[in-house]
Amino acid sequence: MAPSVRIGPYRVRFYASDRGEPPHVHVLRDNLMTKIWLDSLSVAENRGFSAREVAHVRRIIRERRQEFLENWHAFFTE
Repeated sequence: MAPSVRIGPYRVRFYASDRGEPPHVHVLRDNLMTKIWLDSLSVAENRGFSAREVAHVRRIIRERRQEFLENWHAFFTE
């Protein structure tokens, strides 16, 4: 994965400036954003998503969690 991938209406990404943090993804749609830790799948931050949509986003991330973790580690070890 490049630092960004589209899944349906969502952009799932991480930023180079995230280097010192535990693995996580930022999920964006329109002007909404939530940050999900990949180890626990807990929400680190939420800006505007409803609880129902956050639950949906967490399911999406859980299904592809291993892929996101592999890409995180590949990106930050380059």
